[in-house]
Amino acid sequence: MIQPGQFNTRPCPGFPAIDLAWFPGARLRELMDAADADAIHIATEGPLGWAARRHCLRRGWPFTTAFHTRFPEILKASFRLPLSWGYALLRWFHRPSSGVMAPSQAVLNMLQTRGFRRLRLWTHGVDTRLFALAEQQRPLAPLGPLAHPVSLYVGRLSAEKNVEAFLTMDLPGSKVVCGAGPLASSLRARFPNVHWLGVLPRHELAQVYAAADVFVFPSRTETFGRTMLEAMASGVPVAAFPVDGPLQVLGNSGAGAMREDLREAWSEALKLQRHEARDRALLFGWGRAGAMFLSHLVVLPRQRRNRARSGFGVPGNDGRSLAKLSHKRHPVVE
Repeated sequence: MIQPGQFNTRPCPGFPAIDLAWFPGARLRELMDAADADAIHIATEGPLGWAARRHCLRRGWPFTTAFHTRFPEILKASFRLPLSWGYALLRWFHRPSSGVMAPSQAVLNMLQTRGFRRLRLWTHGVDTRLFALAEQQRPLAPLGPLAHPVSLYVGRLSAEKNVEAFLTMDLPGSKVVCGAGPLASSLRARFPNVHWLGVLPRHELAQVYAAADVFVFPSRTETFGRTMLEAMASGVPVAAFPVDGPLQVLGNSGAGAMREDLREAWSEALKLQRHEARDRALLFGWGRAGAMFLSHLVVLPRQRRNRARSGFGVPGNDGRSLAKLSHKRHPVVE
């Protein structure tokens, strides 16, 4: 795994909580060549992703990529960049990929209509052992006793997440928010009665989920929404809008409620059984997600890796499927 913490970083403009690798090219090339990879997957379209893409093309190595986040929508909301420009940039990034992994059929269809090619369906997964079923809500130690019902949001605090739709709802009980982002300070000032927990280690976050009665997911621009899976694995029903992301994750499972009136969805979710949310999350365990991921990777032919180590790149992109080689090395560039 090659990730930003191995490089000098700078805060992402508009999202200071996200660290971006600063001029990673030379160091990244050394790490990728030393890895002697059987397959390469580029996870995001940040500076490391662009640098890895350039190196793979220079070496003639096949690679796969993933579309995790609607960056064009984020750029439009934050900087008023036209959607067409953002998607043109991402088409250019993903064009040489041997397989562009999309987290749902709806996202795959959307990318197809926008001119993306070699698309592959790949669901996200959830750690069902860490995020375990809580048959009953557990007290949250850092906050002490909370008035029930406890409504929870976990995620980035930014414009595209539509967090205000949750914060402005007139709900009984308590509201708890975990996350950080460019709107954190202003939202804390405007909604002082909300319990703000910031960014937590994953084992503490699991305890927060276990203390909640309803998980509110107000975003309308998701590719998937993995925090919903974490909540559901913990036995917490979800309230959401009927849009891409919730439609694929929740379906007709009884794990949550989707309505254009988010307050109405919250009321319905509060009545649902915790075990039904858990049962739905079990369909997204790591085993299934991992098998799908491996099936989409492509193998770098051995002679290419040998030629690369001697300084000679080999053009082309005819990698083979890596469906059954889980014991091999698969460096991922994030």
